[in-house]
Amino acid sequence: MTESVKVSESGENSAVGAELSLGVEEELHVVDLKTRELVPRAPEVLAQLDEANFSAELHRSVVETNTPVAGTLDELREGIVSLRRRAIGVAESLGLGLVAAGTVPLVDLDSLPVTPTSRYKRMVDEYQMLAREQLICGAQVHVGITDRDEAVAVSQRVASSLPVLLALSASSPYWMGEDSGYASVRSLVWMRWPTAGDPGVVSSAAEFDALVEQLIASGTISDPKMVYFDVRPSAHLPTVELRVTDSSPDADTVVLLAGLFRALALRAREEYRAGLPAQVTPPPLHRAAMWRAARSGLEGDLLDLPRSPVPVPAAVAVERLVGDLRPELEQLGDWEQVFDLSVQTLSRGSSAARQRRAMSRRGRISDVVDLVVADTRGGTTGIGPSGQTVPAGLTPYAAPGDEAFPNGDVVPAYEGIVNVLSALGPAGLRRREDARDDEQRARGVTFSVAGEAATRLFPFDLVPRVVPAGDWQRLRLGLVQRVRALDAFINDVYGDRTVVRDGVVPEWVIDGSPELRPSGALVSHAGVRAQVAGVDLVRNAEGDWCVLEDNLRVPSGIAYAMQNRRLTETILAELPRPDGLLSPESTPQLLKRALLDAAGPAAGDDPKLVVLSQGPDDSAWFEHRMLAEEMGVPLVRSTDLLVDDGFVHRLENGRKHRVDVVYLRMGEDSLVHSPGADGMPLGPSLVTALHADTVRLANALGNGIGDDKAVYAYVPQLVEYYLGEKPLLADVPTYLCGIPEQREEVLGRLPELVLKPVDGYGGDRIVIGPHASEEDLAAVRRQIRTAPHRWVAQEVVQLSTHPVFDGHQLAPRHVDLRAFVFTGHESVVAPAALTRVAPAGSMIVNSSRGGGSKDTWLMG
Repeated sequence: MTESVKVSESGENSAVGAELSLGVEEELHVVDLKTRELVPRAPEVLAQLDEANFSAELHRSVVETNTPVAGTLDELREGIVSLRRRAIGVAESLGLGLVAAGTVPLVDLDSLPVTPTSRYKRMVDEYQMLAREQLICGAQVHVGITDRDEAVAVSQRVASSLPVLLALSASSPYWMGEDSGYASVRSLVWMRWPTAGDPGVVSSAAEFDALVEQLIASGTISDPKMVYFDVRPSAHLPTVELRVTDSSPDADTVVLLAGLFRALALRAREEYRAGLPAQVTPPPLHRAAMWRAARSGLEGDLLDLPRSPVPVPAAVAVERLVGDLRPELEQLGDWEQVFDLSVQTLSRGSSAARQRRAMSRRGRISDVVDLVVADTRGGTTGIGPSGQTVPAGLTPYAAPGDEAFPNGDVVPAYEGIVNVLSALGPAGLRRREDARDDEQRARGVTFSVAGEAATRLFPFDLVPRVVPAGDWQRLRLGLVQRVRALDAFINDVYGDRTVVRDGVVPEWVIDGSPELRPSGALVSHAGVRAQVAGVDLVRNAEGDWCVLEDNLRVPSGIAYAMQNRRLTETILAELPRPDGLLSPESTPQLLKRALLDAAGPAAGDDPKLVVLSQGPDDSAWFEHRMLAEEMGVPLVRSTDLLVDDGFVHRLENGRKHRVDVVYLRMGEDSLVHSPGADGMPLGPSLVTALHADTVRLANALGNGIGDDKAVYAYVPQLVEYYLGEKPLLADVPTYLCGIPEQREEVLGRLPELVLKPVDGYGGDRIVIGPHASEEDLAAVRRQIRTAPHRWVAQEVVQLSTHPVFDGHQLAPRHVDLRAFVFTGHESVVAPAALTRVAPAGSMIVNSSRGGGSKDTWLMG
């Protein structure tokens, strides 16, 4: 239907009140984005929208928008687009799409109950099939006419032009899954109502009101809002209301209709005031003209009334109407805009024709739904930053805590990015994804997952992430501080343990850690143990950053972060590069400097560095190869190393080359038990070299104690203890189940917390309480009671989201950020960081769990 459950009596938000001001009520179908069917889920969408601008309709498959009062066409467009954006953002967060079209093709009548108000239930009882099949949407244009006699006169005098307006809006060729043969089957369905169509000759407001009272007395309708004439004085506002047009996916079409209708209203009002007689089209001829418009749309002939009853091409009828209204359009300041929009509309054709072309390409009705969903989301509606055109399928959504579209509006830092991605559109971006995959295959940008024989392409999303300069500056300072404190802690753990003696960290936390290794005590020199640290950070919904995890064993991701930038520059070269964007290209040399700084006195002035990997079977083999190549140092496996006379050598073509620093890219257990060049286990001889300080490992053995999730809870205290400084980075509130009081709180709040085993890695065995089943919670409860010191719990952080291109549209996904700190004679934060992306519906970002990555734009 076309009247709302709730309408603002003042008219300030739902239509217009001033003379010749504008307002639009748009009805939008609600469809399931997976099944493409019309679904009765409008109440879920409306529950998250304000009642002043959004309301329910007869069927629970329709959302109605009511624009603010507009004085100009630009203001009207902004109102339409803003409301669409807000409604679409909510709908898409629920897996739904909104369609501004007269009909949608896929409908199951049995699944579509009406909105449960007494009025709508009464209408179904009274009108039966008419109400049940009212699965149509229109756009009603209001023009402010405050004098009701004038409003009635205008309604009478604009009637002859209505067929052209209907043809311009035609967007409903399909009905109940079939091609109806009409461009606007909605108008045929609409005309079945007893009060739809032409009201006949009415000369005053008194006559109009008397006619309405007679219709109510007849029992045909129950209230004035059920008068569905093609044009009528509004039942609740001081306006004249156009009601014949289909909802239009393209918001510019609605603006064009509004501009033409306002000019028609102005002309009719001036003629009425001048006492000129109205030109009345005979009702049968008017009905024939409306039928012709519904049948043909813009692709056939129209009756150009009242000029002649002989059909003319639709383009001719439109051009004549626009030309006839030029004086009024110029008076209103609308001429150039309406002329341009009319040319644009005629060149593009009707939505009905575009839907049929979509169907003809593959014969799939679902493609028609995808088209109208996409056109409503974007098309040429101007949904996007600063009114920029956004092609179908790339409309900014609205997600709380989103870094790019927090309220459906585009954050300024993303405007240029969105403009380029939008110009490419979904099809263009899919082609760029193909180019991405080709580039990754050519360069071997892969990773492997335990248990899988084949490697995968490293997942990469096309939408870059921007970290603002202010944020990055604060993070850099905090990262250096944090890693310095952790490095001091590791040295202390394998030394005097003053941190325990002074009561900062309980001894059981250290002794109970699975990463406390005897090998950590082999480092006999003072100095840096964590040359390379990876710190995982997240933003919460308020935009505040905090540390999620520390990685001081073998942190990976540096090369993938660099390669992501290179991919962006290769396949999306047209993206605008903002001033201050940091280049990641210096990262390998910064890393090399920190690694060479680790060399001991035995290395002399020209220390030799190698990258030690397990080889192609390692999940990060691509990174090992790339970093070795970029640093200009050898990439070796354990079988390339020989310990001879207490020194480590690299064998190449039978020759020995001294090694002073080993950049360790394999786990400690693998290193110790792997064979050396002589076929013997490398571990015992390497231990001898380490103890003699003839070689340095970066990172040092035993560093995993710094990654421990129980130790994490004490990092703020470690910063104050070792550095005498207040922590600059926040942590997630963490509870140690090994402490009885904290354990009891955790057990009492399992459904509210994130539960982590202290020896978990890469998201392994994490239980997110709010998303866990009763069985999962019961299992983790038993494990905590059995071995409490092996578990920690954390408060749930509402991770920020960031747009990804999911193959069809932009959609929000949770993200984190891995930053890298290199520590030699000084500490530096790498100008390359890895954004990791969680799969849909998840907060776990690891690629081994289905996550992805992004190019991260760090602003300096």
